[in-house]
Amino acid sequence: MTGHTPPTALHATGLGHRFRPRAAWALRDCEITVPSGRITALVGHNGAGKSTLLHLAGGLLRPTAGELRVLGTVPGTAEARRRVALLTQDKPLYPRLTVAETLRMGDRLNDAWDQAAAERVVREGDIALTARTGELSPGQRTRVALALALGKRPELLLLDEPMADLDPLVREQITATLMAQAAEREVTIVLSSHVLPELEHTCDWVVLLRAGGVGLCEDAEALRESHLLLTGRSADAVSLAGHDVVHLRTTGRQLTALVRSRGPVGGDWHVQRPTLEDVLLGHLRAGATGGAATSLAQDAA
Repeated sequence: MTGHTPPTALHATGLGHRFRPRAAWALRDCEITVPSGRITALVGHNGAGKSTLLHLAGGLLRPTAGELRVLGTVPGTAEARRRVALLTQDKPLYPRLTVAETLRMGDRLNDAWDQAAAERVVREGDIALTARTGELSPGQRTRVALALALGKRPELLLLDEPMADLDPLVREQITATLMAQAAEREVTIVLSSHVLPELEHTCDWVVLLRAGGVGLCEDAEALRESHLLLTGRSADAVSLAGHDVVHLRTTGRQLTALVRSRGPVGGDWHVQRPTLEDVLLGHLRAGATGGAATSLAQDAA
């Protein structure tokens, strides 16, 4: 009996991209699988390759090496364009068009256009359909751009830092809109963001990029459950030698460690289950400092 393979929204094998033949690789040797129906957090330092990956998935760029598939199709093809929507950081809108004219343009460009859904996203932000997009606030422009993306009824929605320039209240409102769409239409969402606390209750899959490679790609809850946040004496660091120590921080004689545990942890530690933010920050810090192995050896000495 053959096991059931869950449908995949995004799958990359050996994926690499560089913008010029002799330039540094923006992405290299990436192996990524994002299951359908998930809300995925795409995180990483500036320059880690997040925008490049989303632009590849949206068909704006082509791979230099390897292979990338979205919903089983090649990005940029007619089928992929019909089923995938990409909202880039610059949120391109024609400033002289009204909101109503912008939505009509969306209707003309998309066979499966949902005018009611697009207008609902706009009206939830108290935006007049007669307003010109060039006169809107950043939050209002984001909402109109999101209305264009959701109006095409995508199966996969790619969002590149869509709320970076918004205040917390507007971010909360737009996040609620995205969550409702994901629930109502089973839209798969890949969301690039630096606002880690807001990912805790919205995302259930994580892709972490580090220097153009993949540091993490897995279920968010499983990621939390596999890690421990330990606080104790620096002298107890030797007891962590059998575990995957993600990051260490020493303050005087006290040591705080994020650990991917491999069974019971010895030593006199105060043990906590980390938040998703704790886990992501630990892995990002480890990438920035070259990992925790050296620090562990020093502390255990």
